Formats: sequence, structure tokens, C-alpha cells
Amino acid sequence: MANDTPQTTPAPAWMGRWLVAAGAYNIVWGATAVLAPVWSLKILGVTPPSMDLWPQLWACIGMIVGVYGLGYLIAARDPARHWPIVLVGLLGKILGPIGFVDAARQDHLPWSMGWTILTNDLLWWIPFATILWHAARAAQPAPPGGRVTLDEALDALHDGQGRSLRAVTDERQTLVVLLRHSGCTFCRQTLADLADRQADLERAGVGVAVVGMATSSEKLRSLGQRYGLNAVAWFADPDRLSYRALGLNRGRFLQLFGPRVWLGGALAALRGHGIGRLEGDGFQMPGAFVIHRGRVLREYRHATAADRPDLKELACSIN
Repeated sequence: MANDTPQTTPAPAWMGRWLVAAGAYNIVWGATAVLAPVWSLKILGVTPPSMDLWPQLWACIGMIVGVYGLGYLIAARDPARHWPIVLVGLLGKILGPIGFVDAARQDHLPWSMGWTILTNDLLWWIPFATILWHAARAAQPAPPGGRVTLDEALDALHDGQGRSLRAVTDERQTLVVLLRHSGCTFCRQTLADLADRQADLERAGVGVAVVGMATSSEKLRSLGQRYGLNAVAWFADPDRLSYRALGLNRGRFLQLFGPRVWLGGALAALRGHGIGRLEGDGFQMPGAFVIHRGRVLREYRHATAADRPDLKELACSIN
């Protein structure tokens, strides 16, 4: 049975300290705008066209900023648990500068006011994003512990017909593709690539086995049938035995969210590969291996989630 117990790794102490600092900053900034709106506007180089309305609006903005500060202080007690507060704060710190640039471009606000973006927004991007990264990893099922050998994984996994992965890979050289979670656009792109290559692989006498983190092989088979994959053995591995045995780890930030991944995701979306419900560990890295009689003959380990190996070349070049 899959281990769905969330990770309990506490957030590093620095995350709480950053949120306390953000809370204090917002409260001081907001209080200044509420208690001295005209003075604070002049400090920022803003000359209100209407001294009756602008100070009142500025005080309202200060109140909102101060309330965010209280939220950050609450989130500081448990950053992973209170990640929605951090997310809303980060969105505000991203959208705020965009709104300022648009207003300044139309001469509604002076460009001199832009220096406040440094301390109000940009300063907090990296720590807030890192807190959200930690919270996302903590919310995923904890990777099972303990070392697993390839022999153990081959014997433990069975497809919908009761065949073990060992039996399938002993029969002939087999391209074993270990997917990311089944809702991932790159998972679906890999299935489409397999469908394009399955005739070539069959002619070369290479079998295909697909391993995923779904709770049943039937779920994987149903997903594969959308791409016309029929002559494939499907293996559900929710405990990630094969991933662990073959040394596939959880991805780092740039491996999962770096520029290459965003570009690859956009291209995959243009090809019609959508996004589904996450099932499994969203941080798990994929890989492809040619296995026969308990031995790995060739392998491909993804450097990023967006990597798109030539599966035919991988599987057939050893024949």
C-alpha cells in the first residue's frame, strides 16, 4: 500500500524569521500610511491632485498592508501549514510592481515612487517562493525509506495480468519507462512519444513496460490507450520501488520549474498534452531503462522534467 503520510519535516528557522520580518515591516508601513497619510505621500514624491480624497485612499491601502502583516506573523508560526497566506502575499508582491509600471507609464504615479518596490516587493520574492517550495514538498507523500534492489523491484511489481516485471524483462530486452505523476504534461508527452515509436520498437524485438505511481495498473493502461498504446505492459508502483531501485530521486527546483521546464511545458501544451489530476509524488523525476534478465543494459536519467529522450535510439542501439 502506498505511503500517503505527509512529510513532517519542520520548516527551517529562517523561514519563520523572514515572515516575522515581513509582518513587522508591513505593520510599520501600514501604520505610517494610516496615521500620517499626507506626510508619507510627500516622502514618496506623490503630490495628490485631491487632498480630500487621496489621503483617505492612501490610509485604506495602509490598512490593507497592515492586515497582511498580521497574516505573515500568523504564518511565521508554521510556514508550511499557512502557505496560502504566503502565496497570496507573493502574488501581491508580483502583481504590485506590474500595476505600478502601468500606472507610471500613464503618468498616474511618479517613477520616483518605484524605489519602494525594492523593499515592498522584490526583497521578498525569493524567501516567499522558497517557503512555498518547502510547503509543496511537505504536502507530498513522504518517499518510502530503505534501500531497494533491482531484483526486489522486478519481483514485487505485477501488471494487470499478474505478470511480474521480472517475467516481462526476462522474456526479451525491454524498454522500461518510469513516468512522472500521471497528471503531468510531460508524462503524457512521453506516452505520445512511445506511441510514435512502438512500431519501430516492435520490429526491433524490444518490449515496452511503463511504470507509474498510480494506485493501479488499470489507471495507467486507460491513460495509455488514449495515445494508442496497446502492446505495452503497465505496472503501478505507488511505493516507488522501481524508482528507488534505479536511483531516480525527487527533483530539485530548477529540474522541475526551471526555464527549460517552462519552455518545454509550453511546447507540450501546444502539442495538445494537457494536465490532469496529480497522482503520486509531483516531485519525482522520471527515467528510461533497457532491462534484460535482471541487468540494466542502457539508461536515460532526466536532467529536467522536460527532457525528451529519443526512446527508439535508447532501446534499439544496443541490438
